[in-house]
This record gives sequence, C-alpha cells and structure tokens, in this order.
Amino acid sequence: MRFKKAAAAGLGLALAIGLCACGGPSNGTNYGATVGVVLPTNGESRWPMAEAQLKAAMPGVTISYSNNDTNIEKTSVESLIARGVKIIILCPVNGTTAASEVDEAHANGIAVIAYDRLIMNTPNLDYYVTFDSIAVGEAQAQFLVDNATGTGNNLYLYAGKPSDNNSFLFFQGSWNVLQPKIADGTFTIANSATANSLKDKPTLTRDEMSQIIGQVTTNWSQTDAKILAQANLAAASPAQKGTVYLLAPNDDTSRAISDAFRDDPAVTTIYNTGQDLAQASAQYILDGKQSMTVFKNDKYLVDYSTQIVNAVLSGTTAKTDTTYDNGSASIPTATAPLVIARKDNIVSVIQGSGLYKIENGQVVKA
Repeated sequence: MRFKKAAAAGLGLALAIGLCACGGPSNGTNYGATVGVVLPTNGESRWPMAEAQLKAAMPGVTISYSNNDTNIEKTSVESLIARGVKIIILCPVNGTTAASEVDEAHANGIAVIAYDRLIMNTPNLDYYVTFDSIAVGEAQAQFLVDNATGTGNNLYLYAGKPSDNNSFLFFQGSWNVLQPKIADGTFTIANSATANSLKDKPTLTRDEMSQIIGQVTTNWSQTDAKILAQANLAAASPAQKGTVYLLAPNDDTSRAISDAFRDDPAVTTIYNTGQDLAQASAQYILDGKQSMTVFKNDKYLVDYSTQIVNAVLSGTTAKTDTTYDNGSASIPTATAPLVIARKDNIVSVIQGSGLYKIENGQVVKA
C-alpha cells in the first residue's frame, strides 16, 4: 500500500487553490445543530489549541474528546449520529478501527472529515484535512543530518503511537532522509536492533516500519517517552552518549526525552526534533533546550474544515489540492503548509503564530 499522497505540497507553501487561512465565517451561522467534532485528547498540548480555533471558526460547534480511548470515541460519534448532525469532523485515536464509525455515519447520511489523521480502509470517508506528514518527518531528519559531522554519530529513534497512521508517515519521511546517512556510517542507531538490521533498505514495508516503531514508540505519551529514554540510556555504553541526535516525533515527547538525556552527565550535546509548536517547546527552543520543531498551524486545518463544511451544507463539492489513498479509496484532501522553527528564527515564528508572544523572555499566550 502506498502511504504517500498523490501530489506533494511544498514545504511552507500555502494551498494554491483558494483555500486560505482567513478566519471564521462571516454569515452568522451557528454550527451547533449541524457539526460535531471529536478530538483524541486534551492531555497533549496541540488539541486544546485546535479546539479554541474550531470554536472560533464555527460558532456553536460541539467538541468532545475521546481521551485516547476508541470506545469513548465510538460512543461520541454515535451520540452525534443520534443527534442528527450533518457533518462529523474526526481525529481518530486509531485510524483503522475508526472506519466502522465512518461507515455508520455514512449509512445515516452524515459526511465525515478526517482531521489530521487519515481514517483507513473505508470508501465512505468524504474528506481529509492534513499536513504533509511525510514532509514533517523529512524536515525533522534533515535537521539532524545538517548538524551531523564525521561518522559514528549516536542516533536515537523515537516514534508516535502504532495505531496512528501518521506515526508511520512521520517515520517514513524520516527514514527517507536518514537511511542513506545510516548506511554510510554518518549515524549509528543506538536504540533499535531492528532498525540497525534494516539500515541498508532505502524503502521499508509497512510491516518493517511497524517492527521498528514497536521498539521505539512513545505512544504520544510524555511518561512513556521518558521511561523509554531512561531505559535506552541505561542500556547505552559510554560511547553511545556524548553528543546525541534524538529523532523525537512531537514536542511533548521531545521535552520528556531530552529531559531524560540532560539528566545523564555523560550526555554533553543534544540535537533533538519536535513538531506542533507547543508553548512549552517554544520556550525550550528559546532557551536552547530543544533544537527545532515543525509548526503545524491548526488554523489552516480549521479554515479548510470550515470551508468544506460550508460546501457540504450548501450541496457543493469542496475544493481540495490532492488525494490520499486510505486502502479503499482516494480521499479528497486539503494539505496545509509547514514552518520550521529553530533557535535562529523562533522569535519571529512565535510572534507570527497568533498563538503566543514573548514577555520578559517568557513565551505566553497571545
């Protein structure tokens, strides 16, 4: 199965079809009776920020959290179906099991928009709004490559949750960039025997990625990420410390992983990645504790979702810029731009985010 989308959107380029990050509706529509949103958890920094933006763009919209529990998610979706909403926006806990929820909604004449995470193996998914997840992984890996010198650099791989299809896309993108540098000896993988055994394969199968991710998964949990990092350090030799390169999948796990590495006196220099521009990680980058993050501004996904909702409600077809193969169909997809934030540009990224500002050296909400 191909997980790459059909047409790549350039890193940092806006959707060139008229979908703009242009704020909420101007027609006074109340979406409470027509649109329901189910997000995965309010325990990660990103989703409460998305909730606020969704509520601003679609006044009255109903938003619930599944608490990373597929049973709660199913109950939430069925509740929306019973209420008679016209559209469900769903960021699934598990992109495969959520297919049954999409099918149930479709049987009741309800359109479903997959938000950020693709819902797999159903022809009944109507739309998908996302960032180019492969490009996210490529950007994270490229940062590590750009900061590596010589050979034998210690590389620690970490990944998201195995039930989240995006985890595979992020890892696929990272492997695209890292694999040649692992094969030529620039990097030595310190925490995955499986990845080491596959270091000469430029392209991995889904099963091979699954095996690696199973060894290095954080489950999108700060607690799990820190425990895994501590275990990796406990097993590491002195030569596997010193300067380290940490492929961390998102900001929350990046802080947890890097905190564990900083607590080890044998670790002298850390290059670490992230994504989401969480407030705490923006502060970490400003303070020199996190090397970079990929800013995926949910404002774009919210605006795209709003325009799709308005199109569906008016009986027209929404504009999209590409398609993603979910295993059963090519899903019309709107993709959003990415911004790479580092120490040298973090101030301008923060100031332009619309989310935060800097006061007395502290990143605070705008």
